[in-house]
Amino acid sequence: MDTNQLANRRVIVTGGLGALGRGVGAALTERGATVALVDRAAQTEAAGVALVVGGVDLSDTASAASAFAKVEAAFGGIDALVNVAGGFAWETLEGGSVETWDRLYAVNLRTAVIASHEALPYLLREEAGRIVNVGALAAQKAGLGMGAYAASKSGVARFTEALAEELKDRNINVNAVLPSILDTPANRNDMPDADVSRWVSIDALAAVIAFLLSDDARAMNGASLPVAGRV
Repeated sequence: MDTNQLANRRVIVTGGLGALGRGVGAALTERGATVALVDRAAQTEAAGVALVVGGVDLSDTASAASAFAKVEAAFGGIDALVNVAGGFAWETLEGGSVETWDRLYAVNLRTAVIASHEALPYLLREEAGRIVNVGALAAQKAGLGMGAYAASKSGVARFTEALAEELKDRNINVNAVLPSILDTPANRNDMPDADVSRWVSIDALAAVIAFLLSDDARAMNGASLPVAGRV
């Protein structure tokens, strides 16, 4: 690992206090970045990162704007945003609720749109900005009970493409990662008989995100990269 890969990069990770957010924050810090974790949970500290801003409703523009202003004041600028915040629900249309579609749109797509909107004024002040969105492999092919989730994550992929086009001449690169099943405690609990060796580890996904934030990925823009493990 290049421990200076992200030196001098000031990065916000949304959904930062979840399993993936914490893992991404730690991985980026190890590579030299200065990281702020932004999350809905009311917490102000986490080991291994420079800053935690808790109690943030990323579906609300004012709440997101206030949080990002705190990060900018603490770091003196913002170079990159990683949109991890999101959620999952398995539910068939017949047996489920239309409200689930609204909820997953709000947590998976609306949070990424609002966070990106509020980060843009800061990113545009820097020489080169980065946005990485966490989508899902289900955006490419939805399975049974995955309609609401896949639709919201497909929206993340299309949002990534549109924003990349919007910003391609302004030195901001926008890309997405599309993981399959992540090896998290929650997924292990939900699928106790699964072969977890086939899943994607948090460290593996975090490494791909770190690459997309690095100078080595400067020619990549508007991409949605499958990170499928062996699922």
